[in-house]
Amino acid sequence: MKSALPALGVLTLLAIASCKKDPVSSSPPPPPPPPVDTPTTLKAAASFPIGIAINYGLFKNNASYRTVVTREADQVTFGYEMKHGAIVKDDGSFDFSIADEMLNLATAAGLQVYGHTLVWHSNQNATYLNSLTVSPGTVSATNLLSNGDFEGGTGNSFTGWSNLVGGTAQGSFASAAGNNSTRALEATVTTPGTNAWDMQSLGPTWTATVGTKYQVSIDIKSSVAGGKVKLVNQNGQYQATDITPATSWATYTWTLTAQETSPSLRLNFTTAGVYTIDNIKINEVTPGGALTPAQAATNVDSAMSRFIRNMVTHYSGKVRAWDVVNESINDGTGTVRTGGTMNSDNFYWGQYLGRDFALKAFNYAKAADPTALLFINDYNLEYDARKLDSLIAYVNELKGKGAKIDGIGTQMHISINTSKTAIDNMFVKLAATGLKVRVSELDVRVNPNNLTGFTPTSQNLADQAAMYKYVAESFMRNVPAAQRYDFTIWGVSDSDSWIVTALHKEDFPLLFDAGYNKKSAYTSLLQSLK
Repeated sequence: MKSALPALGVLTLLAIASCKKDPVSSSPPPPPPPPVDTPTTLKAAASFPIGIAINYGLFKNNASYRTVVTREADQVTFGYEMKHGAIVKDDGSFDFSIADEMLNLATAAGLQVYGHTLVWHSNQNATYLNSLTVSPGTVSATNLLSNGDFEGGTGNSFTGWSNLVGGTAQGSFASAAGNNSTRALEATVTTPGTNAWDMQSLGPTWTATVGTKYQVSIDIKSSVAGGKVKLVNQNGQYQATDITPATSWATYTWTLTAQETSPSLRLNFTTAGVYTIDNIKINEVTPGGALTPAQAATNVDSAMSRFIRNMVTHYSGKVRAWDVVNESINDGTGTVRTGGTMNSDNFYWGQYLGRDFALKAFNYAKAADPTALLFINDYNLEYDARKLDSLIAYVNELKGKGAKIDGIGTQMHISINTSKTAIDNMFVKLAATGLKVRVSELDVRVNPNNLTGFTPTSQNLADQAAMYKYVAESFMRNVPAAQRYDFTIWGVSDSDSWIVTALHKEDFPLLFDAGYNKKSAYTSLLQSLK
């Protein structure tokens, strides 16, 4: 048996030590460290701006959609509203009203707006642009619209015209003195209706030939600046243009291509004010011949310059960065996009201006706002190595000719099957240019094979989350911090993704489900950004 004496000795020492007085503390103990602040939104977690592409109607009218955007993003990109087709009308005039409204809504919510896009081959008003490549043609002297001068009729009624006030609109129609005539139509809009057609004047039908061009001319004056009259040509096919009339008499023209044989002309009054209408004419346009290549190039060059100058100047100080050139490189071949199939939406600047169309675009943008950051943007760069290399070579070529190019955007419309090695390779090569790099339009498809009746499995969603995480980590690992411009997701919820609404695919490519609930992709991306 072991002796108990060592234990007793220890107890004695402890007892002696316990009798000693504690030293007097000169200061209170330090407070516990504050809790770690864990970011709970994408923009709080990221060291670079987080962007989201937005839709006009949803951002304006859907509170849940707007809450997600303002909570998660530093900046927004308009999906359509700043493109050529949204701004330029058939007569070449500009309508900034929707884009301005969106910008004001975004700015009021504390969001920066990224400019998208100045020169692209798609989403164009190709009707206007194609008209610049042929001679104007001849306008017939025969007016195809009866009683367009409103002289027929008595009192406040006009032969062939039906004036309607319905829905939520309040207002009236009357006869008034015309533009150097005794009678004109006067519409007094007290309260605009919810629908554009709540207060309207329906004109008589007129005889048209499908495919033939017609010029509609109309004299209007308004009692208010900023008023609007919508001109509609319709039987079964809808064609329309908006006119913002001056407060004194002026003539406005609209060139259309007939889509049916017996349409009627209608005037919709959508904003408050008094509008006086006179001398409406519809005249057939006999097409002119093709211009010489040099003449067409001069007109197209002028149209590009005018669009870029007006856009960049109009938003100077409000939009700090622009996609100047979008999708300039062909898939597969890596050649510069200088032609393609023309239609009402497509117009290829390079078909008339050659491969230097992008040089012109960057020069015009720089002249309009020397302080703005200017980007070139393209897709499939993580998929097509030849396209990636060709784009970088084209950027170097343009810069060698004096173009101000500040950065390159990679769209990244990818899927759960996209090669991660290819993603790394892309970011490494883009970073090696020394330019700013932006992920400009990211979404991740979970149904890349377009299976019908598709419902994502938990594994599909886990793979999607892993891909979002990998893209962000590769971006941060391979692009130096000083070159990371922004990281933009192309949409908010799965149900409003362009893949679903425009491509009509069954897919779930975004960070939020249809009810604006966070998916695992959101959580994974958030963790990768911290």
